[in-house]
Amino acid sequence: MNAHGIVHRYGDHVDTDVIIPARYLATQNPKELAAHCMEDIDKDFAKKCRPGDLIVAGWNFGCGSSREHAPIAIKASGVSCVIAKTFARIFYRNAINIGLAILECPAASDGIAEGDEVSVDFDTGVITNHTKGETYQAEPFPPFIKDMIAQGGLMASLKAREAVK
Repeated sequence: MNAHGIVHRYGDHVDTDVIIPARYLATQNPKELAAHCMEDIDKDFAKKCRPGDLIVAGWNFGCGSSREHAPIAIKASGVSCVIAKTFARIFYRNAINIGLAILECPAASDGIAEGDEVSVDFDTGVITNHTKGETYQAEPFPPFIKDMIAQGGLMASLKAREAVK
């Protein structure tokens, strides 16, 4: 399982109200959420984000409320991975639960810029910045989390396991 795409770069303390503004929380439709993802800090995000792209941010990404709408909006936008120095714990859990890959790596957060082409090897945790010719090491996911992400989230993973029984 890998990710590869262009980086959309954000700073520290990007909260869930910025990821998906509260005025759009009346819907659970992932495509509608994606259409408004990040619009209060990057009005063109939904237009420029392509499948496979990555978000790189600083400290405490996903702070604020505990809504699952935020990681759903990011994933539905086509983002394959979010890399940050740290994540708010509830955002981290919600992201894994819905199948959005996220990695904590301060060195990558410091070294990767807007528009860089980046790939991630989830088996090894190696993040490669192809634009700058640099690599960074994140902690790879344990197998059960890789399985949940590959299945599309916790519920999809549990359904897949039940189907095998």
